[in-house]
Amino acid sequence: MKIVAADVIVSSPDRNFVTLKITTDEGITGLGDGTLNGRELSVASYLADHVVPLLVGRDPHRIEDTWQFLYRSAYWRRGPVTMAAIAAVDVALWDIKAKAAGMPLYQLLGGASRTGIMAYGHASGRDIPELFDSIRRHLDEGFKSIRVQTSVPGIDSVYGVAAQPSADGKRYDYEPAQRTPLPVEEDWDTRAYLRHLPTVFEAVRNEFGPELPLLHDGHHRMTPIQAAKLGKALEPYDLFWLEDCTPAENQEALRLVRQHTTTPLAIGEVFNTVWDYQTLIREQLIDYVRSAVTHTGGITAMRKLLDFAAQYQIKSGIHGPTDISPVGMAAALHLDLAIHNFGIQEYMRHGPLTDEVFRQSFTFTDGYLHPGEQPGLGVELDEEAAARFPYQPAYLPFNRLQDGTVHDW
Repeated sequence: MKIVAADVIVSSPDRNFVTLKITTDEGITGLGDGTLNGRELSVASYLADHVVPLLVGRDPHRIEDTWQFLYRSAYWRRGPVTMAAIAAVDVALWDIKAKAAGMPLYQLLGGASRTGIMAYGHASGRDIPELFDSIRRHLDEGFKSIRVQTSVPGIDSVYGVAAQPSADGKRYDYEPAQRTPLPVEEDWDTRAYLRHLPTVFEAVRNEFGPELPLLHDGHHRMTPIQAAKLGKALEPYDLFWLEDCTPAENQEALRLVRQHTTTPLAIGEVFNTVWDYQTLIREQLIDYVRSAVTHTGGITAMRKLLDFAAQYQIKSGIHGPTDISPVGMAAALHLDLAIHNFGIQEYMRHGPLTDEVFRQSFTFTDGYLHPGEQPGLGVELDEEAAARFPYQPAYLPFNRLQDGTVHDW
């Protein structure tokens, strides 16, 4: 079997997606997700101009060899653009291999380690009553674990709150990438946030009881000592995890956080290689790995990363909001089902236009996801539908402090 074509398809149904379609001489096709939120065209160009010419004529079954070739032959390694492009190729090749074998991808990864994949939903509100309503809606939809995000008094716009007005007026649920010519400026005050958030979790626990798993995303906005302070303040409310409490490119910073709190920590949605995790995993400074299959070199690389984490009893918490296409989500679900050290899976429903472009076999039932039994990934691309939604520039917001300083968003 040989690769005879590889096509890069950029489409913007509910948001922008970059999809790689690889075709073999036996007529088997595979899909990979190369979406990089707010920088989609950089990956599309990397694929079309630099990677696709290297694929034609290669054996699609040689997945490990192709991965190493794309990673090492570029010389300039790592980085989100390179790793998203490699991920797109890797996932497409796994899709082809599983289709050729006539079985769902998870079977090639060792078979199922569980019957379903626990997912968490994104509840949010501008105030406590609105937050409670959002939590109840998610529970009614079947979610058994809930991420809690809230507005903060004195701050106009805060990451993760669905009910806030958006500059483009097109936000469904919570999609922060807005179709505007320039990134939208938002404001931030860490001290106000640290004062307010524990009172929110106290109210949620009082209303919904001690059993409901609750999560929260700090989104890289705190210094290590601020993160330690928040983690300690949230200990009475028994969080499932506190996510991205501080920018973890400085891996040693998590030592300070660990010294002061037993709140479980999830890190890594902006990471893209195992090298970003070396200290964090080896010193057991985190509890959950948050990388996306789409941004971390695909299934091949993520499986190795999670096997490394498993040696230290660290579990998966794969990134999975709507900036991951259904192709990338399906890849995550097959991996979730197969690995032993699965923790939880982030899940946001895509909009109806996205579901029209990407036909999916994965399901969400009673709080659990499953990739389905269709051979391969279980996702097919409707190219005619994709062509109706051309790329539209979209940017994530950015933060400034009260004195005008640019701050982590």
